[in-house]
Amino acid sequence: MIRLLACAFAASSLSLPALAGPEDFKPGPPIPTYGKVAAVPDAERLNKDAVFKIAFDTAAAAEPGKVNRTLESAARFLNMHEAVGIPASNIQLAVVVHGGAYADLLKREDNASAPLIAALLKNRVRIILCGQTAAYRDVTKADLLPGVEMSLSAMTAHAQLQQDGYTLNPF
Repeated sequence: MIRLLACAFAASSLSLPALAGPEDFKPGPPIPTYGKVAAVPDAERLNKDAVFKIAFDTAAAAEPGKVNRTLESAARFLNMHEAVGIPASNIQLAVVVHGGAYADLLKREDNASAPLIAALLKNRVRIILCGQTAAYRDVTKADLLPGVEMSLSAMTAHAQLQQDGYTLNPF
């Protein structure tokens, strides 16, 4: 009886779909140090002419010693779409930062997000700080990592990005 049950269990487990585990997530060529992704063979194929104009929004600061998760999501977006053949020129990303996440954009030796921000900027991702947050926190452009932009507000940045055809990533 035990053998019969063991065989039945083994047979039923053969029909389960194989899921990706942590070891299946690999970095992509545009940003090899961040934004690991897994292949999804059953996903609908994307048209190689697809154009993505995506805005991310973050107010949550990174945990001490870690990178900002929204910035890492932007890297993941680049890596996964270039991995399936979408040309880099067809991917335009922006990250609008406000609230406590402003600290992840500052020139500081202990800023774990700084290398990721440099990699994103190198890949034409716009990083935009809310000017209202900056004013509230006494942050000036000189306090920011090179290449980080400042808008009048996060609301203004999102409105302008939407007028330019960006959609908000709802994650």
